Amino acid sequence: MVAAAVYDPDMPASSEVERIKALRTLLRQANEAYYQHADPIMSDRDFDGRLEELEHLEARHPECWDPDSPTRTVGGRAIEGFESVEHTVPMQSIDNTYSAEDVLDWHGRVVRMLGGVQPDLTCDPKIDGVAVSLRYERGKLVRAVTRGDGRIGDDITAQAKRIRDIPVRLAGAAPALLEVRGEIYMPNAVFEAVNAQREASGEPLFANARNLTAGTLKSLDTGIVATRQLSFSAHGRGAADGLNAEGYAAMQVAIKELGIPTGNRLLTGSDINAVLRIIESFAGEIGDLGYGVDGMVIRVDRFDLQAELGSTSKAPRWCIAFKYPAEQGRTTLERVDWQVGRNGTLTPRATMAPIRLAGTTVTHATLHNIEEIHRKDIRVGDQIVVEKAGEIIPQVVAAVAEARTGDEALIEPPSACPSCGGPVGPEGPRWFCLNPECPAQVRERIAWFAGRGQMDIDGLGEKVVDQLVEAGLVSHFADLYRLRVEDLEPLERFGAQSAANLIAAIDASRDRGMARLVAAVGIRQVGRAAARVLAAHFDDVDAMIAASEADLADLPDFGDITAGILYGFLHSTVGADVFGRLAEAGVDLSSGERQAADSMWAGRKVVLTGTLRQFGRRELTERLERLGATVSGSVSARTDLVIAGEKAGSKLAKAASLGVEVWDEQRLVEVLTG
Repeated sequence: MVAAAVYDPDMPASSEVERIKALRTLLRQANEAYYQHADPIMSDRDFDGRLEELEHLEARHPECWDPDSPTRTVGGRAIEGFESVEHTVPMQSIDNTYSAEDVLDWHGRVVRMLGGVQPDLTCDPKIDGVAVSLRYERGKLVRAVTRGDGRIGDDITAQAKRIRDIPVRLAGAAPALLEVRGEIYMPNAVFEAVNAQREASGEPLFANARNLTAGTLKSLDTGIVATRQLSFSAHGRGAADGLNAEGYAAMQVAIKELGIPTGNRLLTGSDINAVLRIIESFAGEIGDLGYGVDGMVIRVDRFDLQAELGSTSKAPRWCIAFKYPAEQGRTTLERVDWQVGRNGTLTPRATMAPIRLAGTTVTHATLHNIEEIHRKDIRVGDQIVVEKAGEIIPQVVAAVAEARTGDEALIEPPSACPSCGGPVGPEGPRWFCLNPECPAQVRERIAWFAGRGQMDIDGLGEKVVDQLVEAGLVSHFADLYRLRVEDLEPLERFGAQSAANLIAAIDASRDRGMARLVAAVGIRQVGRAAARVLAAHFDDVDAMIAASEADLADLPDFGDITAGILYGFLHSTVGADVFGRLAEAGVDLSSGERQAADSMWAGRKVVLTGTLRQFGRRELTERLERLGATVSGSVSARTDLVIAGEKAGSKLAKAASLGVEVWDEQRLVEVLTG
C-alpha cells in the first residue's frame, strides 16, 4: 500500500494553508533530527506520508509556493565543525514508493518521456546507510563528502580513510577523475555488539545501525570511526572523466575492477513486471544479508537516457525506490522509560510483553517523542501495534483503542531528569535534561569540552575521559584544571611523561577565550557560531549574564528561542555553577574579541581554498573568526572574499565567475601583519 497521507479533500482552504505551514515546520524538524542529529523523531513511512500530504496541499495552493519547502529540498545541512563542500554534480535523494502500482506508474511516465522506448532497467537493494560521494583524482582519494542538502555536504575525508572498504588508491588504470556515490553502513553484527555493550553499562540503546553510522561519521576522532567497522557500497556516480561505461550496470563492473566495493545483487532487464517479481522474491532474503536494506532501487540503466529524463529540484526522474512494508505484530505496552541520551535528549522507550518480529524476540521499541505519543494516543497498558522494517529496534505504530479496559494510563514526559533529578524542558517535539552536569551526559560533555573546536586539549580523547570519570577524578569541567600528574600516573597507559603532557595541555587551554569556552560548555542551541557572536558583543561572561533576554534575541542570527534557552541557562543554578567553578579554576572568561566588531574583518564572509604555506587551515580560520569574520566552506554570491593558496580549484573559478574579491597568501600576510 501507499504510505498513508492524512490529506482531507474537504478541508477548508484557510485550514489547508495553516496545515501547509504546520507540515513544513514538522518536516523540517524531522529532517534536522534525521540528518543532523541521527536521532529521528518519526519513522520513514510517517515522514513520506506527511510529505505526500504536503505535496497534495501545495498543488491546491500555488500561492503558498516556497522554493525551500521540504517537498523541493533534500533534508541535510552543514554540521558545525566540518568544512562545507559544494558537490560538483548535485547529490539528490530518490523518490520513495510503497506499492507496485506506483512503480508501474513511474515506468509508464518514463516510457512516455522517452517517446515509447522501453529502456533497460536495473534493480538492486537500497542499503540503509549514510550517503557519501568519494572523489578520486588520478586514482587517489582526495575528498569524501556527505550528501548534506544535495548541493553542499560535509567533508569527511579523514573519517572515510579509516574505513577499510574505501580504497585510498584505486587499482589498475584509474580514470583521471571519478566521483563515486554510495552508502556507508554498519553491519548488523557490529551494531548489535555495540548495543549489547551499551545495555550492559546502562546506556541508552541506538535505534538502528543507520543512526549509529551517522553519529560515528560526525566524530572528529577518526579512531572511533576505525573501531566501528563501517562498510561501503557504491551505487552511483557524480563527475567522471575517463570512465568507460555507458550505463549503470557497466559502471558497477568497471569500478569493481578498480577496487571499489559494489553490491552483488544487481539484476537487469527491460520487463517491468519481471522487476516487480524480483522485488517480491527478494523480500524474503533481506534478513539473511547481514546489513540493513529497506527497499529496492529501480533505475533506467543507460546514462544518456538518464540525462534525457532529467530530474526535479529534489530527485531524478530516472529512478525510484520501492520500500518494503514493515512486519507488524500486536503486544501489550507494559511501561515507558525515559532514557538520557547525547546532549541530554530524553527519549521514551517502550517495554512490551515479548513479541516475535522479523525472526527475533523483542521486548523494547522506540516511541520517538512525546508529541508522537500524544498524536497516536498511546497509553501504558494498551494493546499496541509494533512494526519492524529497516529499524533494528521496532517502533510503536498505534494503540488498539477498542481493546481498552479503562485501566490504561496516560504518558507524560518526566518532571525531572531520570538520571540526575535536574530540570527538564521541551524544544520542539523533544524534551531535554537541562543540567549539563547530569551523570548520563558528563562523559560526552567533557569529551566535547576538550575537543579541537572547543578548548582543544590535546591528548584528552574519549578513552581518557572515560578513565577520569570512572576513577572519580572528573565530574565537572572545572575538575580538569585541578588534576595533578600524580592523579594520572596510576591510570592505564599513563606514565610520568604522558601525564605531564596532558596536564600541560589542560593548563594551556585556560586562555582559549570566551567564544571557545561558551561553545565548549554545551548550552543547547549555542554552538561555535553563536558563541563567536556573543564574544564579539560582550567583554566577558559576566557581561553576557547581565544582558536581558531581549538583548540576546537582538543579536545577529539569534532569535527568541535561542535567546530564551541561553538566558534560562545563564540564570539557572547550573549555569552559575558552571561558569563560577571555571573562574575559580583560573579559566579566562573574558572575550578579547570585542575589538573585532570594529575591525575590517567584522561581518565579512570569507572562503579559504588551496594550499597555504604560512598558515594551518584551522589556525587561520580561528584567527579570522577572532577578528570578526565568518569563514565558510563554499563560495556564493554572499561571499565577500576568497583567500586562494596554491592549487586553488573550483572555488577560485566560482569566485571569478561571481566577481568575488580574491587575495593570494602574500596579500593576506601583509594585511594581518600591517
